[in-house]
Amino acid sequence: MANPKKLSDTVKLANGVEMPRLGLGVWKAKDGEEVQNAVKAAIQTGYRLIDTAAVYKNEEGVGKAIKESGVSREDLFITTKVWNDDQGYDSTLQAFEESRKKLGLEYIDLYLIHWPVKGKYKETWKALEKLYEDGLVKAIGVSNFQVHHLKDLLADAKVKPVVNQVEFHPYLTQKELLAYCNEENIQLEAWSPLMQGEVVRVDVIKELAEKYGKTPAQIVLRWDLQHGVVTIPKSVKEHRIRENADVFDFELSQEDMDKLDALNKNHRFGPDPDNFNF
Repeated sequence: MANPKKLSDTVKLANGVEMPRLGLGVWKAKDGEEVQNAVKAAIQTGYRLIDTAAVYKNEEGVGKAIKESGVSREDLFITTKVWNDDQGYDSTLQAFEESRKKLGLEYIDLYLIHWPVKGKYKETWKALEKLYEDGLVKAIGVSNFQVHHLKDLLADAKVKPVVNQVEFHPYLTQKELLAYCNEENIQLEAWSPLMQGEVVRVDVIKELAEKYGKTPAQIVLRWDLQHGVVTIPKSVKEHRIRENADVFDFELSQEDMDKLDALNKNHRFGPDPDNFNF
């Protein structure tokens, strides 16, 4: 069981790159002031991982905040993703260039395929391999890939994905996927770890929050970390961004970890990776 002790703790990816264990997600954060303020607040708090995507339409704001943060580029870990419409070899290379320009960065730390678009993700992966070989990306990975997608990708991949970012929370514990990724040395990363706010309504989580003197969100983020899963809660509120990072001064017992695991009902708040149409 992983036991990270501070916000600056990292996990070593399969290719040797160090990735922070906790970061800020900026899905739904409006470009401009909203996303800039959120990213700046996160960096000031000590976050070093910022996760955006082309489809979020806020890469420019993220880039501006990075520039104004006063933290050196090497100390930050920036993730963005290629959107479904841009998948395919040439179009992915082009989409990457656009994301890079918007972010105002010379390189991206982690570039992901956002969704496993049938018949396209293998060509897209070839483009990511090229970006990796050219040194424009420090690490490449995927998002929303199930075990069968990963097996299919690995059958032809020259470079293995080092990260798989998926929906992961106590209602969707992804046991089989987590085990497979651990086996293949692919780092699992949780999006929507707080179940789109639902964590505050789950009795078991509320009871544990009381027991540990923490918020329901902090309980679930700690659960992610102890499972060895990188987690990127999203928020645009400074106090919440600080609160989400305050999860390194306590540890859940194995019994309480098991209680949270037992909440699983394979329930998705987001789309199903085997059945999406966008």
